[in-house]
Amino acid sequence: MLRYSLRRILVMIPLLIGVSFLTFALMNLIPGSPLQAIERNPKVRPADVARMKEAYGLDDPWPQRYIEWLGNALTGDFGPSFYNRLPVTDRIWGVLPNTLLLTVSALTISLLISIPLGIYSAVYHKRLFDRVVNIVAVALYSIPGAWLGLILIIVFSIQATRWDLPFFPALPAGSMTDTRGGGGVLDRLEHLILPSITLATFQIGAWTAYIRSSMLETLGQDYVRTARSKGLREAMVLYRHAFRNALLTLVTIVGLSIPALFGGAVLIECVFNWPGMGLVTLQAVGQRDYTMVQATTIMFAVLTMAGSLLADLLYGLIDPRVRTA
Repeated sequence: MLRYSLRRILVMIPLLIGVSFLTFALMNLIPGSPLQAIERNPKVRPADVARMKEAYGLDDPWPQRYIEWLGNALTGDFGPSFYNRLPVTDRIWGVLPNTLLLTVSALTISLLISIPLGIYSAVYHKRLFDRVVNIVAVALYSIPGAWLGLILIIVFSIQATRWDLPFFPALPAGSMTDTRGGGGVLDRLEHLILPSITLATFQIGAWTAYIRSSMLETLGQDYVRTARSKGLREAMVLYRHAFRNALLTLVTIVGLSIPALFGGAVLIECVFNWPGMGLVTLQAVGQRDYTMVQATTIMFAVLTMAGSLLADLLYGLIDPRVRTA
């Protein structure tokens, strides 16, 4: 298992270098400059602009700047922000836990809902429950996340405040904490409900369909019929025999869905003003803060590869044949 893990980690190194090179190249080849607003200001002298370019190293060819940037990035230094001159690394470490909290919460909600729905949809195949679950799964899979987030804000935050119903409390519409609430655990959980549900909705629809399909295939296998013929309880047949083998498919689709989770978090963070890496990235794009965009893109790539690595390791634990592949 150790050799298998090392091989997977070694494969990630050239991928990260490739992502960093493409990101740096695109950011430096697109028209414009991080100093474009200053260059267009008639009150700024050309000599001052030239000094700023020299201070930021913008006079050097971008391949040379990439080598210097990569060397610093390997030590954890992504350079200063073009926008406010503050260290990019400090900013990323400040918002990274917020993005992880959102994505892990959405992942947990997706698994807790999609697994039982997929299992019992396969058990009650072609019955009313199965048909209803299929319709709901397709609907959830088709709903745009940003649109759903706005609808949830309108219903559960704005309208709920107007209704003032004791059994239907209003939920926060944005940010991560309430300045009046003190930022405690309950306050954070209230702010987490709507964005995590919005981010999880797409995955619930997709994973429910995959689990249902995998369980249908597994329930038709000979070893499942043999387990039932031995008189085992239906719960043991479903979870110990059928679902255990269907779990391989679940681990695969979860690993493949991790990039979609982080990608969806970018839009969801903007809709709910969630102070995470997605919101910081879009703000940096608008500000032409090249160093921040490069750093956040690399961090998203690292998180995506780490999630895929975790899925591969879980796959190896579940199926020992993978370790010797």
